[in-house]
Amino acid sequence: MGVTLREKKLKNGKLSLYLDYYPAVINPVTGKKSRREFLKLYLYDKPKGEIEKRHNKEIKTLAKKIEGERGLQVQNEEYDVFNKVHKAKDFLQYFKDLTQERCASLGSYGNWLSSYNHLENFTNGSCKMGDIDERFCNDFKKYLLTANKVNTKTNKKISNNSAVSYFRKFRSAVKQAFEERYLNSNPLDRVKGIKEEETSRQFLTTEEVSTLAKLEFEIPISKKAVIFSAMSGLRFGDLKKLIWSDIQYSKDKGWFIYKKNEKTGAPDFHPISNQAVEWLGEKGEQKEKVFIGLKYSDHINKKIQKWVNSAGIDKKISFHNFRHTYATILLNNGVDIAVVSKLMNHKNIKTTMIYAKVMDKTKVAAANKVNLDL
Repeated sequence: MGVTLREKKLKNGKLSLYLDYYPAVINPVTGKKSRREFLKLYLYDKPKGEIEKRHNKEIKTLAKKIEGERGLQVQNEEYDVFNKVHKAKDFLQYFKDLTQERCASLGSYGNWLSSYNHLENFTNGSCKMGDIDERFCNDFKKYLLTANKVNTKTNKKISNNSAVSYFRKFRSAVKQAFEERYLNSNPLDRVKGIKEEETSRQFLTTEEVSTLAKLEFEIPISKKAVIFSAMSGLRFGDLKKLIWSDIQYSKDKGWFIYKKNEKTGAPDFHPISNQAVEWLGEKGEQKEKVFIGLKYSDHINKKIQKWVNSAGIDKKISFHNFRHTYATILLNNGVDIAVVSKLMNHKNIKTTMIYAKVMDKTKVAAANKVNLDL
């Protein structure tokens, strides 16, 4: 690409200075491609006297300086691609559009929506592409570490790991904006993420799951789903989408679920036990959902907690904890952690290691109960 300073003779006898771009660039004002940028600087065509000659010399010096600056901008693609039009693009709307693309995945959508809500709150509803720089990213990170939950009546702060998740969504959006050439660099390359805190995974024992399976629950479809989750390790999103044709059988593999994974989108072969299939009851039509009318909400989780407590189980349990139960049951029965990681569809075995640490703590607690009267 090249930038050349040129002159255009005017009717009034003066010369208008302009920059000639090759190839054409996007005009930073109109947003349209153009070869010329008129500088609104003028020379005397035939200077008379010392004043006009000095004027021409000063204007040419200024014009050459602008020519050099534009050359660097074009070289860095700032003037051509990363211009005022792009910088003025609404980043909040861009982020919102990315959020809507996650609607098919309930868990992912919820995290993206929360991240968007916090970003909107942080920016007071106004954020352009040009605002996204290193300082902005660091300030948003600090905000998340002290922010309260949005759209709630309480002033309860978000957890550290929620902040981790929301900042990751923000990072993903900024990266995509950079890759789509709305940003001339990715400022987050120089910004560290939020350090994730080690968390515990609450789970149920096989005896507790058996007790709950025999205990009536006011929302039968939720009971059917959570017990099946404890038997299969499926997430809520996978359970909600599960149809009868996804559940298959072969002599060499036994029963298994074959479909796209709700979180990763990859084809997934997931073996399940005969007991898990029996728990589902009578098979429906091939394209019929297995868990018709299944819903997820804080209200339902509160009912699940009440149901668990009514069984004499003093643990904080929600829908998702039944998936945790599946992992701990496998580890407790000696299944290799690498196999458990694959069955849980974890991208990184470090995630599965959390369950192993939970099991270690459980073993220590059990060992400490051995107290002989010596």
